[in-house]
Amino acid sequence: MEKTKKYILPEKEIPEQWYNIQADMPNPMLPPLHPGTKQPIGPADLAALFPMELIKQEVSQDRWIDIPEEVRDVYKLWRPTPLFRATNFEKLLDTPAKIYYKYEGVSPAGSHKPNTAVPQAYYNKMEGVKKITTETGAGQWGSALSFACNHFGIDLEVYMVKISYEQKPYRKFMMNTWGANVFSSPTNRTESGRKILAEDPDSPGSLGIAISEAVERAATNNDTKYSLGSVLNHVLMHQTVIGLESIKQMELAGDFPDIVIGCFGGGSNFAGISFPFLGLNFREGKNVRCIAAEPSSCPKLTKGEFRYDFGDTVGLTPLIPMYTLGHTFMPAPIHAGGLRYHGAGAIVSQLLKDKLIEAQSFHQIECFEAGVKFARSEGIIPAPESNHAIACAVKEALKAKEEGTPKTILFNLSGHGNFDMSAYDAYFSGKLVEHHLTEEELHADLKKLNTPIIQ
Repeated sequence: MEKTKKYILPEKEIPEQWYNIQADMPNPMLPPLHPGTKQPIGPADLAALFPMELIKQEVSQDRWIDIPEEVRDVYKLWRPTPLFRATNFEKLLDTPAKIYYKYEGVSPAGSHKPNTAVPQAYYNKMEGVKKITTETGAGQWGSALSFACNHFGIDLEVYMVKISYEQKPYRKFMMNTWGANVFSSPTNRTESGRKILAEDPDSPGSLGIAISEAVERAATNNDTKYSLGSVLNHVLMHQTVIGLESIKQMELAGDFPDIVIGCFGGGSNFAGISFPFLGLNFREGKNVRCIAAEPSSCPKLTKGEFRYDFGDTVGLTPLIPMYTLGHTFMPAPIHAGGLRYHGAGAIVSQLLKDKLIEAQSFHQIECFEAGVKFARSEGIIPAPESNHAIACAVKEALKAKEEGTPKTILFNLSGHGNFDMSAYDAYFSGKLVEHHLTEEELHADLKKLNTPIIQ
């Protein structure tokens, strides 16, 4: 295997500020609405769930938000993360495109998720919070928050989507190692979980259900706050350390991307890699194409509707202006558990509505095909979620070959797949199931919504 060149920044180049894209968006996002009054929510409505500093970040219009030194000190355990040029992958694809990837799998939890888990745990600690609840899909977020809460001495309760709890037991053991209590969702511990189990005792669970359980636990316990790993504005902003580092690393490489790609569940790693480049589009007239790669079995960006919807299944969260398949939509039990979410973050949804970003969907088997090719040429086994970004990079690289137009592609390799071997085993043994949504299945849950489509 030919050695690839590693572009990495010195420790002092870890960003000192997060980038808040709300300061540069041509059209602001619509406000979240209170689930009861249907009026725009204010800070007081969120205070039961989040520390005030995160609420301020959620609504801030400042372009740059300082990263606390205590957070940067923890970041130093793995940041800056490396950026590689995938020269062997380029040769395998026989493409004129140059392909780079930002590798977030070097974090303690093995994914990009600690970029926001650490500051969220820090701000809770600063307000004296003793306990946090959260949900997790494939387990990357739960692992990351377990790591962060352990560092800052906070108890953590994790509701892990049942299908992932069963498919990915080692991520549960990671969380246990860092001191978290992990429950297979839906559970009998909450009214939300009991309601779901009464309707479907064999429910595989979903991120929406797990969110309902975690939010309910936080809302009904005065000493507990809630933490979310994607979707919300402050979460996406924390992840921009990825793109900010990438800009400097691409400069070191003497290159600049034409296309930036991230897989898409709720928006965190896509936003992390793409928002700083979109900022250059807005402020400096750059023309970077930013593509969100989502599963065809959960295609909210490519086939959903832009309307107000709940962020959870039961309806406890604020109504968010989002591209959605309906909050009761039950995604197929694909192995990319982190992408099994019915809706998209409000900022990403507004950017898509304004045609400032693109979205593409990919089937499960083609994603694993792309991931295996990448692993065999570059040596890193990707997380099933990241395989969607790789599949998109393959598509764009082959398109460049067909058109004879050299392109520079950058994608976010958001995590490694070392704990996802059961998924790869299913692929190699021919047991990986492809899920195709019918039009009836696609629209069934949208028909239940009583909110109008946002024009």
